[in-house]
Amino acid sequence: MKKLSARRRHPLAALVVLLFALAATGGLYAAFAPAEKAQADSAQSLAIEQGKKLYTVGCATCHGTSGQGTSTGPSLVGVGSAAVDFQVGTGRMPAQQPGAQVPRKKAIYNQAEIDQLAAYIASLGPGPATPTKDQYSPDGADIANGGDLFRTNCAQCHNASGKGGALSNGKFAPTLEGVDPKHIYEAMLTGPQNMPAFPDATMPQKDKKDIVAYLDKVDSEKSENPGGLELGGLGPVSEGLFGWIFGLGALIAVAVWVAARTTKARKS
Repeated sequence: MKKLSARRRHPLAALVVLLFALAATGGLYAAFAPAEKAQADSAQSLAIEQGKKLYTVGCATCHGTSGQGTSTGPSLVGVGSAAVDFQVGTGRMPAQQPGAQVPRKKAIYNQAEIDQLAAYIASLGPGPATPTKDQYSPDGADIANGGDLFRTNCAQCHNASGKGGALSNGKFAPTLEGVDPKHIYEAMLTGPQNMPAFPDATMPQKDKKDIVAYLDKVDSEKSENPGGLELGGLGPVSEGLFGWIFGLGALIAVAVWVAARTTKARKS
């Protein structure tokens, strides 16, 4: 007993006990911790690391080394992974050249690289997350409600049939034809460029899904136009222009013809 008591009073006794406790705790955690969670955390860390490398090469020049923004590019802190997936997935970023509005073009990154960039930007600050397929899939959505919401909130710029339209100062509302449902959902969620954002607090996820379903239905029926010539599908502007140019022009031509015939008949 005296020997054991003497060992307890040894200066290194507390350190040995602490090391033993840490080793035991680590062993128990490794034995009982969910393996899937550990693997997910490791995969997320790897994605962030790879995304940072891609960002440094392709994005840091405009947006800063840490996403803080510069005079040529806005801050990316807090924009979330959804904004990255939309901007890079539609080819708008990296921007080809500065201008009033960055147009859509072919994406230069594949989806795996886009996911890595999105993971890195999301790590800089909380923001809207990339939606899941259940959120933007048209399956089971209310198309009629989506049409009402689109005409109320979106048609002023994008036209009732999603053909797009001109805005001020060289800007424009792009066409929504052939746009991936995920990107439409992300655009509503993040509000890119001139578009207002519709977060879940403003427009619930169900309503955004209904709008996606409406546009998908309109897009699938573009080849079928029971009303005849669609005149570009640009709505009342193009229809009114057609009426003024061709309709009124035809009436003037008929009036001139009738007047000429009447004058000729009187002379004879």
